[in-house]
Amino acid sequence: MAHGSVVVVGGTQGQGRELAQSYADEGRDVVVTGRDQSRAETAAKAIGGSTRGIGFDLAEPHSIAAALADVGDVDYLSLAAIERDVNYVHEYDIDAALRLVTLKLVGYTEVVHTLAPRLHPDSSILIWGGLARDRPYPGSTTVTTVNGGVTALVRVLLTQLAPVRVNAIHPGIVGDSPQWKDMPPERHKALVDRTPIGRLVTMAEVVSASRFLLENRAINGLNLVVDGGWICM
Repeated sequence: MAHGSVVVVGGTQGQGRELAQSYADEGRDVVVTGRDQSRAETAAKAIGGSTRGIGFDLAEPHSIAAALADVGDVDYLSLAAIERDVNYVHEYDIDAALRLVTLKLVGYTEVVHTLAPRLHPDSSILIWGGLARDRPYPGSTTVTTVNGGVTALVRVLLTQLAPVRVNAIHPGIVGDSPQWKDMPPERHKALVDRTPIGRLVTMAEVVSASRFLLENRAINGLNLVVDGGWICM
């Protein structure tokens, strides 16, 4: 039985927004957050139902507690916010690296710290990573590092917050997502050719996997790859 709201940090666009929409469509109370208050409110209005928007920057973690002060009990917390950082060891952008590390590791943890008193024994947390954790690419210096940190963060949080469950999802290339839907045809074909299911995964499938991790009370401490088997090829 629902006790409180669904909070989606990074819920104004992309996969986070799709997840928020799925819960709002079922009549759940949903909170979406984004870096900008106006944008968060606009997204909440578009999602509809009992959805509200809150703006704060995860890379400024001292601001998080005040921004979330009036959020009540939380059933599900999804930490989906991400920024794309292209960074190379030989051309290292320290400021960009510090921002992403702070956003995804310190910011995520501060959200959990702030909302921990509002979780209950049946609550769960979902942290979003990515396949750069396992397969680095040129420029993924910081992205690969922080997604590796997500795996460790799952273990830390589930031991300290038990019986609250904590899992992570690591999507592959999501063919109909805003980031990938307009890729060149030759790039799309190359990716499909090396994906065992013969196509790229969809946003709806990632949402379904996310809800499984949030809702199934037997699943805890899992880092779930959702990529149609791409990582195995």
